[in-house]
Amino acid sequence: MADVNRGNRPLSPHLTIYRPQLTSMTSILTRITGNALLLAALLIVWWFLAASTSVESFAVANGVLTSWFGDLVMVLSLWGLWYHTLAGVRHLIWDNAIGLDIPTAEKLGWAVIGGSVLLTLLTVAVI
Repeated sequence: MADVNRGNRPLSPHLTIYRPQLTSMTSILTRITGNALLLAALLIVWWFLAASTSVESFAVANGVLTSWFGDLVMVLSLWGLWYHTLAGVRHLIWDNAIGLDIPTAEKLGWAVIGGSVLLTLLTVAVI
């Protein structure tokens, strides 16, 4: 049957009406870093395959991964790995029904962001 009231119903609010929340932004960033890590893994697999194929192939792959662009991609991948790991730990905490109130959830969000940056800097400093 046709819905005769279809034009009279309120529409769902658009995303621009809502103020972005830290928890939603960190959730979206977790999904983005997960996909970015897949792309970084493919670059590393390309490097290994090139190393096992020929000297010329390895020279090209190694040239890309050791260039400033490759260094940038690898450092961002390192940050993405730390971020994704800490966000996973945060979700494990939430799975135990701990820290679900808004102030604690926001503190955990900032801890994930700050912790991932700090761990990335420490890892780069050690390497």
